Amino acid sequence: MKKVIVVMTCIVLLGVITAQAQSTPRVDERQQNQRQRVHEGVKSGELTRAESREAKGNQRHIRRAERRAKSDGVVTRRERAKLHHKQRKASRELHRDKHDAQDRPGAN
Repeated sequence: MKKVIVVMTCIVLLGVITAQAQSTPRVDERQQNQRQRVHEGVKSGELTRAESREAKGNQRHIRRAERRAKSDGVVTRRERAKLHHKQRKASRELHRDKHDAQDRPGAN
């Protein structure tokens, strides 16, 4: 009987811990997409070193914000909206940088 109670308690605790480690799959997917875009921009020469450094810094900033949002175990609607806003802003900046007149010499 005691073993059953201990096992049931462990299962419940595991469920609670899993629920608290709330994931943000859309945020993670966009992060991966933007990382790929930065990589392709560097490879093709569309991004200068400074632009790629800035884009990577933006992604680092978003990752930190995501970690802070997850730290209490719940990503609220407002926190999720802020993350999406930061990602939209970073995406616009990346698009602007990739399509401006600056190219990195010697790329390709």
